[in-house]
Amino acid sequence: VELFVLAGLPAAAGVINFVVLTSAASSANSGVFSTSRMLYGLALKGDAPRAFQKLSRQHVPSRGLLFSCTCLLAGAVLMWIIPDLVEAFTLVTTVSAILFMFTWSMILLSYIAYRRQRPERHAASIYRMPGGLAMCGVCLAFFVFILGLLALEADTRQA
Repeated sequence: VELFVLAGLPAAAGVINFVVLTSAASSANSGVFSTSRMLYGLALKGDAPRAFQKLSRQHVPSRGLLFSCTCLLAGAVLMWIIPDLVEAFTLVTTVSAILFMFTWSMILLSYIAYRRQRPERHAASIYRMPGGLAMCGVCLAFFVFILGLLALEADTRQA
């Protein structure tokens, strides 16, 4: 956008801004829709609170929709509380990265426990992780390395 403005093409910059904003709105809409449906499906299987099983008269998982919108609103409130967008973005992406690494670490540790407790099932399985236990160690070491980098970075240590 800045390049088009500097080149003297403000209309092109406006078009780029429009495309980016409509893409972001479409992505948010898709996220809200899929999250509400996912919560509904998880509730039906017993993996999410039963309250998310209820549908509206129009067969919309409205409670999941409300939850998704509340999370989006929390993001807007965060932008209001932290006026520096870069700082807010850094906070959100750091928390997201930590939660991502936690989730995948639990998956990797579960795989290691599965391999130790049920080696016969693993041997019979047609779905095997390439590198097996060694790759688990590499991935876990990588996550520790990333957490170390995050701990050293001043932006990610601010509360």
